Amino acid sequence: MTETAVAPLEAEIEIAAPPARVWELLSDLRQMPRWSDQTWKVFARGEITEGTSMLNLNRLGWRVWPTSARVVDFEPERRVAFRVRENRTVWSFDLTPTASGTRVVHRREAPQGISGISTGLTKVALGGVPAFTRALQQGMRQTLSRVKADAEG
Repeated sequence: MTETAVAPLEAEIEIAAPPARVWELLSDLRQMPRWSDQTWKVFARGEITEGTSMLNLNRLGWRVWPTSARVVDFEPERRVAFRVRENRTVWSFDLTPTASGTRVVHRREAPQGISGISTGLTKVALGGVPAFTRALQQGMRQTLSRVKADAEG
């Protein structure tokens, strides 16, 4: 299987709320459709913690596709991360206390590269890798803005 190396994607925001409040929102990954336009639905088996399996329904315009994921890191009030099985990307939220609240860094990494199958499908069905990457980056910023509004509201 061919692997495609990709640079990490990252967005960050400062939220005027304590880490406990931000964690309360982000640690339940089933809530992601509230903030992410690309995440349509998240089904998780049991409580969200390290090792929890999830089925995600994603969308971009009229296109809908499923992915499966597993929570690979779960440190209360600090970090939650999950690995998508189909393309091996790791999505994470890192929380750091600040003088005025919480800094949140949202990241997508592919430490083992993205599978050739996933890259090929992105080219054929999702507008190509550059366009899809731009959409992901924009979506990450939008997700953080919506989390901020919820946490501060």
